[in-house]
Amino acid sequence: MKDRVSFEGIGEVMATFYAGEGVKGGQVVKLGGDGEVIPCGAGERFCGLAVSGSAGYAGVQVAGFAQVKCGDGAVAAGYVTLTADGNGGVKKAGAGDQGQEYLVVSVDDGYATVRM
Repeated sequence: MKDRVSFEGIGEVMATFYAGEGVKGGQVVKLGGDGEVIPCGAGERFCGLAVSGSAGYAGVQVAGFAQVKCGDGAVAAGYVTLTADGNGGVKKAGAGDQGQEYLVVSVDDGYATVRM
């Protein structure tokens, strides 16, 4: 049944940022400076998902439904406070983490589909 439902592209908003050192497509990122994104450390709040990166720039999805890496079995569908896991993906925020509440609409095969 899950293969009949798609959230891809719904409400997607992309912005171009300067890419700080280590930014790769497929990882959550945070602001690192004026117009710049950098990779998130574990427990940090993210501002979007780097979709692409080359020549010192990154395309970052800042709104809409996005599929992000999620190896945390505690994340399930519903409103979940998420934070960066330090490896480019997300996890459920714990005590002391900087998180934000997101609507998780699906969790499957190490990825979560999240409304950003």
